[in-house]
Amino acid sequence: MKHLLSFCFATYCYIIAVNSQEAKFDLSIEISGIKTNTGKVYLALFNNSNDFLKKKKEFIGKKAEVKNGKSIVYFKNIRKGEYAASIFYDENNNGKMDTKLFGVPKEPYGFSNNAKGFMGPPSFEEAKFTLASNKTIKILLK
Repeated sequence: MKHLLSFCFATYCYIIAVNSQEAKFDLSIEISGIKTNTGKVYLALFNNSNDFLKKKKEFIGKKAEVKNGKSIVYFKNIRKGEYAASIFYDENNNGKMDTKLFGVPKEPYGFSNNAKGFMGPPSFEEAKFTLASNKTIKILLK
């Protein structure tokens, strides 16, 4: 019994050590195509296709200030993997994306890979990128 407990404890310690050494990287997302310096940029980072573009299902969400028609959003210590970003520029600073008839966005928006959907937003597959080292991606808002 003593050996079994020692084995279980050693296995647990090994699992903790391996998980704490998992590769993590920094990600910078540079957003351009912003015509004014008012309002804020909202960015959602997704790590799987099932949650992509679903409210409150983002892996990480951030908002950022706009300076000189640009915004940069930083993420630190993100695990290696596949991600997709969705961005919108809240021009009137009301905390939401304003839409026209049928849900067409009134405010500028964009996706990683500058992906464009057909008759709707792009899929996770179209917008995804792989994070396997520190990375900077650029997104032009439409």
